[in-house]
Amino acid sequence: MRTRRSSDETRAHVLEIAHELFYWQGIRAIGVDRIAAEAGIAPTTLYRLFASKDDLVAAYVDRAYEAYREWFRTSLERGGDDPRDRVLALFSGQNAMLQPDICRGCPFLMVLTEFPDEKLAGHQRAIQLKEWVRDQFVALANDLEVDDPDQLAAHLTLIFEGAYASVQALGSVGPAAQARPLVESLLK
Repeated sequence: MRTRRSSDETRAHVLEIAHELFYWQGIRAIGVDRIAAEAGIAPTTLYRLFASKDDLVAAYVDRAYEAYREWFRTSLERGGDDPRDRVLALFSGQNAMLQPDICRGCPFLMVLTEFPDEKLAGHQRAIQLKEWVRDQFVALANDLEVDDPDQLAAHLTLIFEGAYASVQALGSVGPAAQARPLVESLLK
């Protein structure tokens, strides 16, 4: 016997299915009918929850945005109060996240690649996440009290984003594995 879900529960379920399909197989490669079928709902139900695929993509990005920010904050907290340890804890967390069974790259870079139209909500939200990451590195660099915090923040952002960008093609043992050691050398 199937249990009935509330609208909010159905929406969350659809977003979980969309995440799995979009992230692992590509957003443009997956149609709304496939998501509805995998979620066990009618396409009309999906369209009651999301007016269009663009709306579903935007909701997918919003969900990923919140989860990513939480992961980022938690990773920093593992470093305690010392700013250097916080940065290194973040890069250790990233290294753990970049393993092939749980990561095929950055979902936000994927969205930007698949949806270059700057007017789309999903594209805009992905840009906001990237700006947020950069702002976190600016704050961390300021906490480190270095001579040029803006330059250090730019370097940390580039290393962090570069690890995500390289992992899909070159794997977690490729250049991405050098992110934390490179950061250690910058923070000496």
